[in-house]
Amino acid sequence: MSRKNYIYNSKPKFNPPKNKKQISRFICYAMKKASEIDVARSYLNRTLLPVDPQTGNVLIRFRRLNEHRACAMRAIVQAMLYYLNVKSYVVEASIEKLSDECGLSTFSNAGNKSITRTSRLINHFLEPMGFIKCKKMEKKFLSNYIPKKIFLTPMFFMLFNISEKEINSFFHPSIKKCQKSDTLKNNIFISFSDINNISELDEKSVRKKILNTLIRFYTASELTKIGPQGLKKRIDIEYINLCKSYKKIIK
Repeated sequence: MSRKNYIYNSKPKFNPPKNKKQISRFICYAMKKASEIDVARSYLNRTLLPVDPQTGNVLIRFRRLNEHRACAMRAIVQAMLYYLNVKSYVVEASIEKLSDECGLSTFSNAGNKSITRTSRLINHFLEPMGFIKCKKMEKKFLSNYIPKKIFLTPMFFMLFNISEKEINSFFHPSIKKCQKSDTLKNNIFISFSDINNISELDEKSVRKKILNTLIRFYTASELTKIGPQGLKKRIDIEYINLCKSYKKIIK
């Protein structure tokens, strides 16, 4: 096979199942926004620092999107939005199903299915970039693939210019009242859902979470200018603000 034709289905597209489910107004809005913008060429793909989901360390050697993977990303974003549960942020479809419906699955001459193109996009790009979070499912399946739950993050929606404020106003209407406080306004990096979950984490875990968020927020040049001491100071500020916000909410 020539290099030119080494990718099966070079122009994948998400095709919803024939028995289309009813989707919410927000999902329709998000899918429309994502279709109007080239999510694969978002500035976030150039400025965010990829982080190892297991260790939290910045990945020095990291493959950015080539055109084939960019095409796959455009299709997968639509599929993930279509199957999104707006209450839990969970994509209610397996990686295999996403792969099938985007035309990214391939079959060998022996009839064996491969979803490698999709799984690599998810594991080697979307998750390290902070657009999604994956959690292995404990339940065992007959398939050779390890099933995972996929959660969409606020950064995912920023790919097509839906801000975290818009997300929170839809998913958490009660946050509008809380956002009036100066404490929450000062805490710009951590979301409302993170504040609710702080009680489940120890201080070290919270600070690590803040560090990862800061790393994704700043560019490499900005992090260099800030320096280790400046970054530590910012983490301290965010941690204090987060604790204050949590105490205010639970009162």
